[in-house]
Amino acid sequence: MLLLGCDFSSAPTWRKPVVLALGAAQEGGVRLLRLERFASLDAWRQWLSDTPEWVGAFDFPFGLPRELVVQLGWPPQWPAMIAHYAGLSRTGIRETFAAFCAARPVGGKFAHRATDGPAGSSPSMKWINPPVAFMLHAGVPRLLAAGAALPGLHAPACGGMARIALEGYPGLLARELIGRRSYKSDDAAAQSAQRRMARIDLLAALERGSARLGLRLFLGDAERDRLLADAKGDCIDAVLCLLQAAWGAARKSSAGPGYGLPAAMDPLEGWILTA
Repeated sequence: MLLLGCDFSSAPTWRKPVVLALGAAQEGGVRLLRLERFASLDAWRQWLSDTPEWVGAFDFPFGLPRELVVQLGWPPQWPAMIAHYAGLSRTGIRETFAAFCAARPVGGKFAHRATDGPAGSSPSMKWINPPVAFMLHAGVPRLLAAGAALPGLHAPACGGMARIALEGYPGLLARELIGRRSYKSDDAAAQSAQRRMARIDLLAALERGSARLGLRLFLGDAERDRLLADAKGDCIDAVLCLLQAAWGAARKSSAGPGYGLPAAMDPLEGWILTA
C-alpha cells in the first residue's frame, strides 16, 4: 500500500505547489520514495484519482466546528454540509464567517472543533493566516471526486476503501520534536541559518524515531539534502504528514472509525490524526 503525506495550498503555483511525499512501510518506520509537486488543484486531484491504492494524511481540515454549522443553520450531517460548503464562493465564505466572528466577544471570536485543543491547530473556519477555511473548500471536494474514503466521515458509494484520506497536521509532530522553533518561512529574507538548523534537528529526530508515533523515517542522502534545502518547508511538512499516514495505516482495524481515530470522533467535525 502506498503511503503519502500532503502539504497543501488552496491556490498552488510552481513557486508554491501542492507537495506529496510518497513512501512505503518498512520495519520500524516508513521509507521516503519520492516527492511529487503539483502547480494546479486539478492536476493534484487527477493524480489521486489515477493512483489506485493509497493511505494519505492531508494538511487541511476535513470539517467545520459543530457550533458554527448549527448557528448558521447549515446541514448538520457531514455529506450535506460539505455539498453546501462547496457551493459557496470564497467571498461568501469570508463574509459569512466574518459576520459570525463580529457578533462574538473578544477572545472567543472563532468557533473551534474538539480536535483543535489537543492538536494545537487553527480553527478550521479561519480564512487568513493560515486560510484553512479555503483549504477545506478546495481540498475536500477534490478528495471526494478522487474516490477517497474519509474514515468516520464518508465512504464512497461503491463501498471501496482503496484510497484512504486522513486529516494530518505537520505542526503537531514538529512541535513534539523541536518545540516551537521555526523551521521554515515563505519569506526569503527570513530563511535564516537558525531555521535551517531547526530543519536539521527535526530531520535527525525523525530519522532516530524519537516521536511518540514510534516510527523512524528512512531516506537517502539526496532526499535529506533536498528536504534541508527547502527553506519554505513544504517538502518537510509533506514528510511529517507521511509519518502520520504511516501511523494511521498501521491502525486501520482499530475500534471506531479505525486508522487511529477516536471512537467518539464527531462525525461532522472530523479529527486530526495522532492528536
